[in-house]
Amino acid sequence: MKLKVSNVKFGYNSTPVLDDISFELNSSEIIGIVGPNGAGKSTLIRCIDNILKPLQGSILLDGADINAMARMEIAKCMGYVPQTTHRVFPATIFDTVLMGRRPHLGWKSSDQDIDIVLEILELLGIMEFAMRDFNEISGGQQQKVLIARALAQDADILLLDEPTSNLDIRHQLEVMNIMKDIVHKKGISAVMAIHDLNLASRYTDRILMMNGGRIFAAGDPESVLTNKNIKRAYGVEALVKSDGDKPYIIPIRPVN
Repeated sequence: MKLKVSNVKFGYNSTPVLDDISFELNSSEIIGIVGPNGAGKSTLIRCIDNILKPLQGSILLDGADINAMARMEIAKCMGYVPQTTHRVFPATIFDTVLMGRRPHLGWKSSDQDIDIVLEILELLGIMEFAMRDFNEISGGQQQKVLIARALAQDADILLLDEPTSNLDIRHQLEVMNIMKDIVHKKGISAVMAIHDLNLASRYTDRILMMNGGRIFAAGDPESVLTNKNIKRAYGVEALVKSDGDKPYIIPIRPVN
């Protein structure tokens, strides 16, 4: 499935947030959206999922405008992982992940739906919490449950807003490795807003660097994650090195 974002603008009241955003997402591709706080990363993810309505421009899925699609139809195509979650009604981890199957359910869940949920719980290492209440587990564990719920949707596109924000280093790497494997093995794609430039460098195929609501730079990690771009977008002097494959970034000092 192909996602095409064309000339999207969005703002809250008189405050512009996104200005003329355009890009395309291909199958088996992970796009990382990076940029300083307030650059518009999360807002862009929400616009793509039709949670927010752009003031201008279009978002197309295989040529179909998402504004003309029903919410359940969009959910079959795109799975969304929010940056944070509000407390939800009491539900077990299993039932929370099973909610991701809703776009595919009839009157009740099938054995296939249950098997899919169990497989995903095992994949993300949260099977032992399956019967725990969602509200009783840690923020990091909740984040993995939300990722599991999105994977249960069996969508062609995953939209992730800071998916590793509540995870420690080990679990960040575990989740990012799982996401990369799933995207490439299943031939699906992902758009991921992410703060950590080193994770973006290592796990994405292409990077959109945003600043001031616009795409500041776009391309592969090597061409986008340069000292010059980081300095201009973040106001930070950084040392950019290469391990022979992907660049890695060492922040040095803020630039006045």
